[in-house]
Amino acid sequence: MADEKKALLERIIGTYNGIIPLEPAWVCRDFLPAGHRLGLQNYTLEDTRRGEISERWLASTTKADNAIGPDDEGLSYVRTDAVGGEKLLLKDAVIAAPELLVGEEYAASHKEMLQKGSLGRLAKIYDFKVRLPYHLHQMQRDAAKVGRNSKEEAYYFPPGIPMLDDDSTFFGIRPELVRAGVYKQLLAQYLNEWQEGKIQTYAQDWILHYSIEQKLEHEVGYLLPAGGLHAPGSAVTIELQEDSDVFAMLQAVLSDGTQIPHAALWKDVHPDDKAAHGVKAVVEQVDSELAADANFAENHRIVPVIRHEQGPGAKEEWVYYGSDNPKFTGTKVTVEPGKTFTSRDNGAYSVLVWDGEGTFGGLPIKGTAGRIGDHKQNELFVTYERATKPLEIKSTGTEPILLIKFFGPDINKEGLPLVKAYRK
Repeated sequence: MADEKKALLERIIGTYNGIIPLEPAWVCRDFLPAGHRLGLQNYTLEDTRRGEISERWLASTTKADNAIGPDDEGLSYVRTDAVGGEKLLLKDAVIAAPELLVGEEYAASHKEMLQKGSLGRLAKIYDFKVRLPYHLHQMQRDAAKVGRNSKEEAYYFPPGIPMLDDDSTFFGIRPELVRAGVYKQLLAQYLNEWQEGKIQTYAQDWILHYSIEQKLEHEVGYLLPAGGLHAPGSAVTIELQEDSDVFAMLQAVLSDGTQIPHAALWKDVHPDDKAAHGVKAVVEQVDSELAADANFAENHRIVPVIRHEQGPGAKEEWVYYGSDNPKFTGTKVTVEPGKTFTSRDNGAYSVLVWDGEGTFGGLPIKGTAGRIGDHKQNELFVTYERATKPLEIKSTGTEPILLIKFFGPDINKEGLPLVKAYRK
């Protein structure tokens, strides 16, 4: 079977000269109302228990960890219509022939990760009508207890898409609560009241009073380490993160009155910890150092930083970065109509074409920027062999091409900007 998948992958790579087109992977969430800004005609599925489509996962080798849904939800498929139409998951291609995708040297140095079918990062677009619940993603020490990975993440808010009413994100803990040493007790009190059914309406839901509100801006993002408390606003968000879907929800009711299932608090908490410590097991998963940062937003803010400029109207900017040993990186390429940008990188990456029309290494591309349209020409995976050679991006439409490149761990390690919190 692995040999057959490898042979199929070789045909695809040969057909498209090292640039692999991907099918869109749509994801539902059953406890969050969708924002209807992903460019679909219909967001509701026949099985309404799954909720509406509210996310798109990009070049994904990660299964969406939903209570109800198909076994392949969140996993990306390679487009194979040009070579016979046989189905091929990107995850299976990674397992069968990682060297064809990421190069022999990278495949050897990241063998354990790739053997699991993982590219070490997950990119997604998420789109919710209201602010997400106050929550955290477990640090490695806690995620490992349930056989999962930690989840550091970073955000980019693309231009031109309305943010809706909940246009701010809440980060961390108010500094006076940290100074007074009472925030753990307050969190535990709230979670116990949720468990006892005392929080029924948003008017009674006071947990965000513990946190710090930050107004969102297009093209200004944030780097959020694992263990950080946050309640993301209703901006359409292009996110890059570690390869994981772990979380603990710490809020009972959304701003529109939607009730969060209490099970979402415990999803990635080990049963032994829950039995021994109750809600304190979740409270202890909070990164205390992050919670004590009164200037979290300032210290973790990401703005586009020039990587390459190739004359007027053609540039590449870092939009996912942060530490001097990053778990993932990403850039934004902008090419004005009639212009060309020549790309050359250190390793394999995936691409989302957000807006504009043209060609990418000779392959037709077209983004929708949230407008209703065809999503068959806006997602790609670029193999190591193709990525490390000059690749032309030509803008032939009436709007600029705006595309995002997503890189996994250890591909870009030099020349990266640092956010303030990581400066030495």
